[in-house]
Amino acid sequence: MTQLSRILLVDDDNGVLSLLTMRLEASGYQVLTASSGEEALRLLPSERVDLVLTDLCMDEMDGLTLFKHVQQNWPGLPVIIITAHGSIPEAVTATQQGVFGFLTKPIDKVQLLDTVKAALVSAERRRNTKWRDEIITKSPVMLHLLDQAHRVAESDVSVLITGPSGSGKELMARSIHQASKRANENFIAINCGALPEQLLESELFGHAKGSFTGAISNHIGLFQAAHGGTLFLDEIGEMPQPLQVKLLRVLQERVIRPVGSVDNIDIDVRIISATHRNIDQAMQSEDFREDLYYRLNVVNIELPPLRDRPEDIPVLARHFLAKATQQHNRKVRNISPGALHLLAQAAWPGNVRQLQNVMEKVVALSASPVISEGLVANALSNQDLVIPSFNEARADFEKRYLIKLMQVTEGNVTHAARIAQRNRTDFYKLLSRHCIEAAEYKPSAAHNDSVKARKAS
Repeated sequence: MTQLSRILLVDDDNGVLSLLTMRLEASGYQVLTASSGEEALRLLPSERVDLVLTDLCMDEMDGLTLFKHVQQNWPGLPVIIITAHGSIPEAVTATQQGVFGFLTKPIDKVQLLDTVKAALVSAERRRNTKWRDEIITKSPVMLHLLDQAHRVAESDVSVLITGPSGSGKELMARSIHQASKRANENFIAINCGALPEQLLESELFGHAKGSFTGAISNHIGLFQAAHGGTLFLDEIGEMPQPLQVKLLRVLQERVIRPVGSVDNIDIDVRIISATHRNIDQAMQSEDFREDLYYRLNVVNIELPPLRDRPEDIPVLARHFLAKATQQHNRKVRNISPGALHLLAQAAWPGNVRQLQNVMEKVVALSASPVISEGLVANALSNQDLVIPSFNEARADFEKRYLIKLMQVTEGNVTHAARIAQRNRTDFYKLLSRHCIEAAEYKPSAAHNDSVKARKAS
């Protein structure tokens, strides 16, 4: 027998509790009720709950505060907030912070049931983690990015994945594809910096027979091969400018024209791109088109370097150990504590890819079932250990602190300077020193308006 979804309804108005309970139970849901946020938090640890539906304005603990407790302690549990106002700032802020949605009073029955159903369906999809099996992590930062990726996967918007080489950009792209409605169609990847311009153009768009020397037959390009699925443009920052113009036209018109052909071909492809380059600098130097950037960067997912997610190093090391022993038929079972300590100290300029190579090397060379500290030390002998100078450590702390302030204040420099107890002039100098742009941390609505304004100009 299918288990009924269980909703925790929180409101300090008994009349609203009774009305919504009747509506939800009539639609086949089980309902728990709480007359305050505090009572809801007492119920959650001991009750199975699939969704929290809470009023925003309550005495003592409001709906936003309750949401923050739920987000911290039950991160996969969806929350819907009810408000008496149509577009109050708190509700907008709530959706930006991760609240699934909000309903306005008087609550329309159809909208209530549709929103509840959508939230439960979304939560069920997120509980199924098969789509991201290739990404091994327990880092809160990575888990947050995966949650963002899953939400993005539900639409067809273009995604730009940024981050250093070896940080897992293609794996993230594959995960987005697997979580999308296109999962049963092709995922095709190409490195835009690995081919000369003419060959890259032919690979992407195809060519007609006789269009150039050596074109002895018609060739289907990757856009056509990925029709219905996803095309991953890796190292998009290395794409030659003439091809940037053609790619922009494809994104605008959703048609391609093979090299040497006069016929347009309709395409249905989701574009995910990636780069390790600083695209802002590339646009300033006119190496990358600004209009193309805004087409590709509808949503940006920035992957952190491995050194910024140290809690993942032991998990990844053991994963790569198991993978290498199976692949090479070796009888290596574990990693010594000393070896793990060295791995955790390493700088990892090559990020996850480099850690995988190191683990394959030590597995191949190990004469013992346990990876020794000495073996890891030899494998890391050409790397610097993370023992930064005082100035480097202070600069790193400053940058992290400033980024945290920008995130908390949503790019409000005045507010951030006040928290840091610095005047605005000094604070702007600190941001400039660490190449931090306050505008990047503004709420998404403001960012979208800015993007639209730039396009219009």
